[in-house]
Amino acid sequence: MNVRDGIALNPEEIARASGFVSGNQVTLLQNSEAFLPALEQAMGRAGFEIYLVTYIFADDSAGRRIASAMKRAVLRGVRVYLIVDGYGSSDLSRHMRDQMQQDGIRLHVFRPWISPWTLRRKRLRRMHRKIAVIDRETAFVGGINIVDDGLEANEDAPRYDYAVAIEGPLVDSVRHSAVQLWASVAGKTFRSRGARAADLPESTRPGGSMRAAFLLRDNLRHRRDIESAYLLAISHARTEIILAHAYFFPGHKFRRALINAAKRGVRVVLLLQGKLENFLEHHARRAIYGNLLAAGIEIHEYQRSYLHAKVAVVDGHWATVGSSNIDPFSLLLSCEANIVVDDSAFGSALAQSLKISIALESQQIVEASWNQQSIAMRFINWLCYGLVRLMTEISGYDSD
Repeated sequence: MNVRDGIALNPEEIARASGFVSGNQVTLLQNSEAFLPALEQAMGRAGFEIYLVTYIFADDSAGRRIASAMKRAVLRGVRVYLIVDGYGSSDLSRHMRDQMQQDGIRLHVFRPWISPWTLRRKRLRRMHRKIAVIDRETAFVGGINIVDDGLEANEDAPRYDYAVAIEGPLVDSVRHSAVQLWASVAGKTFRSRGARAADLPESTRPGGSMRAAFLLRDNLRHRRDIESAYLLAISHARTEIILAHAYFFPGHKFRRALINAAKRGVRVVLLLQGKLENFLEHHARRAIYGNLLAAGIEIHEYQRSYLHAKVAVVDGHWATVGSSNIDPFSLLLSCEANIVVDDSAFGSALAQSLKISIALESQQIVEASWNQQSIAMRFINWLCYGLVRLMTEISGYDSD
């Protein structure tokens, strides 16, 4: 029996609290080399509509590949809707934007980027979701952008990341979110032509037996949904928690939840970014290592390439894959989307994939060695931590 806010909850009640829907098939896709072919094939089956929502759409081999798939769909009479973020896709060439629109792809930009010297907080509110929906047949949710990860990372190995393909009743929930976002960005009412799922034939895909939930983070009704799902799962963990995040700067409540889990005897494992990508975030994150290590939490830093994953597995059956990091930008400012799966086979597959990367491609941070780091390095870490905390307070993030 589990307890939340003094109320006993059984597993079924926890499932309902998390919004799980039964009858789905969720397939794990690791890295763009698995995701992009799956997305392209699904677009090739489209008969009515395609929604693609992405933070980055690059003018490179990956972007041109997906743009061609969307163009072929348009030629078959499929309505294609594309939303990109104004900052994440700021490098998308005007030529490619014009070409996609000439090809019949309905393209909109979420909040075109404005000067960083403009002192308006809403310029930091980015559309960080990575979602695709093909008819009512298949949906994709995850952390992988439409970009050639090998070229972007300038590494021999691609960025380390995950997405999922979904078939079953949850596809309609993903589609609903994409249509609502399109209506918001395009300035059209939700009742516009093609907005209702009832306008499309029901899915012919078989679905499956998995329970899954689709979670959003926005600045309206879903401000804390993703964070709350994490905290609920962590608070009820019994054996093992594995978190892998590119950006990891949790608030006090999240850190307390992890430390309390470790004190209960739960193995808590963090797989975090090892390569220096963002100086401020990198060193601010490392300032909190000492308290986590002292609580018995394992910290591993990924070394093979750049870590871009935003995933977790709890007790081998609760798993989440999505776009949300554990940092103020994801948990306060950005529009995010995660899939949560309650299934032992799926959870075990993701956990095994993470454990292989931890064992073979990462370096563990050992508490004894960490405590011997130089005073200069400690100063840099805590200076960056203070700056990030200041930025967090200015943004209004409540980390308690």
